[in-house]
Amino acid sequence: RLTPTEFELLRQLMLYAGKVLTHRSLLRTVWGPEYGEEADYLRVYVRQLRLKVEKEPSHPRYIITEPGIGYVFRGNVVAQNV
Repeated sequence: RLTPTEFELLRQLMLYAGKVLTHRSLLRTVWGPEYGEEADYLRVYVRQLRLKVEKEPSHPRYIITEPGIGYVFRGNVVAQNV
């Protein structure tokens, strides 16, 4: 199960699959404008998310780190109405 914050983080990454999202943009979108500089905070949540969605969290296939920049979601995303 994902927490609401983990869900929103994953949703943002998947909405922009293939595009690198900066630490700042993810923090501001998911947590709010006052969190723009908290990259360590984001790292903790990305790690938790990887533990839940990656087969091998230490070798991620979907949530990829772009060092010094941010994260990118790599994978095929199919939108469905549920």
